[in-house]
Amino acid sequence: MTDSEKIDRYIETHEKWTDKLEELREIFQQTELKETVKWGTPTYTLNGKLVAGMAAFKNHYAIWFHQGVFLKDTHQKLVNAQEGVTKALRQWRFEAGDTIERHIVLQYLQEAIKNCIDGKEVKIERKKGVVLPPLLKEALKHNNELKEAFHALTPGKQREYAAYIGDAKQQKTKESRLEKIEPMILKGVGLHDKYKNC
Repeated sequence: MTDSEKIDRYIETHEKWTDKLEELREIFQQTELKETVKWGTPTYTLNGKLVAGMAAFKNHYAIWFHQGVFLKDTHQKLVNAQEGVTKALRQWRFEAGDTIERHIVLQYLQEAIKNCIDGKEVKIERKKGVVLPPLLKEALKHNNELKEAFHALTPGKQREYAAYIGDAKQQKTKESRLEKIEPMILKGVGLHDKYKNC
């Protein structure tokens, strides 16, 4: 299945927003951006760099600007979806009844393209190593098969699992989370893989 077909399917499966997503797609297609799929959603790139994308949710649909922090946002449309977490990513949300102002969307896209060409980007510092919470460390120590499977995962997937256990407040929750992730680790999948693939 081509990226274009995957995007067709993505748009069709979000019936509530199908017409709006089609409208956004038409605007994206007026630019020189290349249409592709990342994390299961329509994404638009320039020379291999992520520029923007769109996604549908239960109560809204949105445009993502991967280096949106550099946009002037003259019409005050952008929000940081995870304040304190995301450094560069900005989102423009639309809800039921909102009008897509095509010329403004295109203006933001053109500015994002120019910023990409100009090399404006927030450099993300990759975390070194994985800090294992005590419960996960113990489980790996006593189960060689689990330990080998865990160490075969990418550092990012290892960090996701470590955070999933470590972020739980109660011991009972930590234990039930460990029980849930053990089969996933043994299969070699990441905690959030099902959301990343179309």
